[in-house]
Amino acid sequence: MAAINFPRDAARPSADSAVSRPDGDGGDGLDLELIELLFFAYRDFVGEADHILEAIGYGRAHHRVVYFVTRHPGLRVSDLLDILQITKQSLGRVLKQLVDDGYIEQRPGPVDRRERLLYASEKGERLAYDLSARQHARIERALATLPSGARAVVRDFLGNMIDARAPGAPADREG
Repeated sequence: MAAINFPRDAARPSADSAVSRPDGDGGDGLDLELIELLFFAYRDFVGEADHILEAIGYGRAHHRVVYFVTRHPGLRVSDLLDILQITKQSLGRVLKQLVDDGYIEQRPGPVDRRERLLYASEKGERLAYDLSARQHARIERALATLPSGARAVVRDFLGNMIDARAPGAPADREG
């Protein structure tokens, strides 16, 4: 896959630049500028974590599992499948690695012993914290340049991008 190497400023089009069409018309109604900014923001948001995970032989799926299990101790495997929207087979492979490497612990449910509840080990919590702390720092740097009250606007914007009808969507989102 070929990489597109833009100068640093090229990855951040100005508000009046037309990204949607080479002729600058942008008359197709698509806001490709925001789509492109969101792509680059996501790339950089996960990029640092990706490098850390790569060094230990993991990828983004591992990060997501560790993150959500740390945030929701005792999470059921079925609920994690709903949140991540991945196949049981994909989760099984990732979860096995995390359990075998001591990041995640599986415990039987208190009522139904067949139910698997997931908990982060101390090692898993440290990894989740390290990755989240780096992402938090990036968010704080971005918010620091915005007017007061921007955090709530950004939170609303991101929340509104979530399909509230999707399984695993945060419960406080309206559809």
